[in-house]
Amino acid sequence: MKELKNLYKEPTSKTPEVDFDSLTGNLILSGRSIPENATDLYEPLYNWIVEYAKNPRQVTNLRLNLEYFNTASSIWLAKIVKVLSHVDDPDKILYIHLYFNVEEFDNMETEDIKDAISPVIDVLGGATISIGIKIYGTDEKGEIIKESMVLV
Repeated sequence: MKELKNLYKEPTSKTPEVDFDSLTGNLILSGRSIPENATDLYEPLYNWIVEYAKNPRQVTNLRLNLEYFNTASSIWLAKIVKVLSHVDDPDKILYIHLYFNVEEFDNMETEDIKDAISPVIDVLGGATISIGIKIYGTDEKGEIIKESMVLV
């Protein structure tokens, strides 16, 4: 089987930094995601994820450190999460990491947390692997100040 090459894309003012590492299972999207054409950006990422999901690491960490993303991006992110949550090996684990400004994080009530993770939860129905969602509060430098874990 052909080895999957890592995927890296530099960020722009409208697109996130992409750093998908098939050897470590760390899949990172960070920055802003408001591309002119979401399909141009996300279709290659989705195709990479489909290949990765055929032989993933024992633990995959999907890190969504997006300060803002538009509706078109959220549709592609949901597709990516769905592929990762339906890996054909029940012993695999997926952690989804979500990042928020610490002030927003501090003010989150249980309902706010449910609202924040509901787009992710909605696509996890019928998941074939174990899934955990980690929520982080970050400062203005992006440093993690607080964290919380939600098991799905």
